[in-house]
Amino acid sequence: MKAHNAENERIKRRYLAYLKEAMRHSEPTLDVVTKSLARFEAYTKYKDFKAFHYQQAVAFKNYLAEQKGEGTGKKLSKATLNATLANLKRFFHWLAGQPGYKSRIQYCDADYFNLSEKDVRVATAKREKKAPTLEQVKHVITNMPLGDEIARRNRALVAFTLLTGARDSAIASMKLKHVDVVEGSIFQDAREVSTKFSKTFTTYFFPVGEEIKTILVDWVAYLRDEKLWGNNDPLFPSTLMQRSASRQFEVAGLKREHWSNASPIRKIFREAFERAGLPYYNPHSFRHMLVRYGQQVCKTPEDYKAWSQNLGHEKVLTTFLSYGDVECRRQGEIIGGLGKASVGIQNVDIDSLAEALAHKLKASSG
Repeated sequence: MKAHNAENERIKRRYLAYLKEAMRHSEPTLDVVTKSLARFEAYTKYKDFKAFHYQQAVAFKNYLAEQKGEGTGKKLSKATLNATLANLKRFFHWLAGQPGYKSRIQYCDADYFNLSEKDVRVATAKREKKAPTLEQVKHVITNMPLGDEIARRNRALVAFTLLTGARDSAIASMKLKHVDVVEGSIFQDAREVSTKFSKTFTTYFFPVGEEIKTILVDWVAYLRDEKLWGNNDPLFPSTLMQRSASRQFEVAGLKREHWSNASPIRKIFREAFERAGLPYYNPHSFRHMLVRYGQQVCKTPEDYKAWSQNLGHEKVLTTFLSYGDVECRRQGEIIGGLGKASVGIQNVDIDSLAEALAHKLKASSG
């Protein structure tokens, strides 16, 4: 069975280069686009893109709606359908303007990849982000073992994420020199730290408790004073695996190297939450938790702006729109409180209030 089309491969390479170099998309985004194109090609049995017809888009849309996810065994979500079809729509819209394809594909043909308005609303519906509470995270850290240096690293890792709200990719690439325990800050230098959109910024430790800061300070002191590691060594080194006498691989301490990706960090988090008897929350959920905590402790717009910058957001609106939803339970508390407040207002003597206001206005005008 045909497994690829040479002509398609050439034009796909051009499109991916366009997305990367002209549109400045990241590698993970390119991977998602590649997967979407692969789904469509497999469905059409790798027909040349020049033979594209809008009826293919309609048929593929119907086919995709019946497919099941490999991991879940359930039909693909509306969000997955929407993302896949949107990638294909953008590709064929671009393709309609390329030499060799202009006379064969019309721009409007790409529109047939659109989902219905109803399905798009379902796919793009904003859902509450799940995040632990500060007390839950502290409970998790308290229940983490204190034994060997691997256990100490894991405990310091969770504490560091709570203190800084750093993304797991940044944590995996962080070096000792990026942490200033005296000032209580980390420097997320995009030249060496894998930050989102390659932004460089300073994060000061969030006020989540001195006991959490102490865990990190002790960890940095251990690496510097006992292991004699330097500025360019990893803050959270990978695990050293060695073959034992029984010819089995086993943990042998810390390896003086960074993790190649953030997967081990997420595994540490999962095991820590399971040990504490709590549902798993990934490292990114700590950012949502810190935003909600900020909503409680920030008293002025300047406070919230500083809190937002500390998370690496250039605009406060990013924090509000992407992370700042009021938790559903808290929403109920606020609405209930407003109802009680309105009852109190009804009990106020309106005539006395009006008389006092008139007296104040008269005094100020005189």
